[in-house]
Amino acid sequence: MEAILLEYAWVLIVLIVLEGLLAADNAVVMAVMVKHLPKEQQQKALLYGLIGAFIFRFAALFLITTLVNFWQIQALGAAYLLFMSGKHIYDSRKAAQNPEEIQEPKKQSGFWMTVMKVELADIAFAVDSILAAVAIAVTLPHLGDFDIGGINVGQFSVMFLGGIIGVIMMRFAARWFVQVLDKFPSLETAAFLIVGWVGVKLAVLALAHEKLAIIPHDFPHSTTWKLIFWTVLIGIALGGYLVGVKNQKKNAK
Repeated sequence: MEAILLEYAWVLIVLIVLEGLLAADNAVVMAVMVKHLPKEQQQKALLYGLIGAFIFRFAALFLITTLVNFWQIQALGAAYLLFMSGKHIYDSRKAAQNPEEIQEPKKQSGFWMTVMKVELADIAFAVDSILAAVAIAVTLPHLGDFDIGGINVGQFSVMFLGGIIGVIMMRFAARWFVQVLDKFPSLETAAFLIVGWVGVKLAVLALAHEKLAIIPHDFPHSTTWKLIFWTVLIGIALGGYLVGVKNQKKNAK
């Protein structure tokens, strides 16, 4: 029994690290979504997003055997994030090419519409997170003699704890990213590029779904894809930081 508990503890640590990594890119998306709101509403929107993330991850644990059949969840999430990223970059380039034109202020989503968008993104992130957690937790020996949502109660408990801790990390990370974007506006384009890249990640999950099988089913969880994803994401972040520093020095002269 002690050996089993140690194995469970180790897997829980691995899941917390994994959830922390997933929380980083998810948090950038949430920060970008709420950035246009007044400061006091930003925190409320992130709080409601946190509550929604708890609910969706808990529901996803119960429904994972059903949700895995719907590749459309990741596909819709990917389409929305790619659209949001592409639209921002297009608008920014258009404004830069025609600085003499009077730019009409863009109509932004209201508070509740923003909350709804955050919650919809949370659904796609919840499925992504739980799929990754299931792949690790199912390697554990069964603990207890009953199942929850088609998953052994011991495995379920580990996934639940890892997911809850990951959601909390995402909430605080999103708040920090909002503050960074307020302090360094020049990083906004890099943030939207990251949003688009997260959209690509969800698209890869959808394309690898067994009902589509456009790319190999195991590819989204392969070491190759993880290296590609994190290398590009870190490259975008570093590139955005260097461009921001360069622009700040130029403006200071």
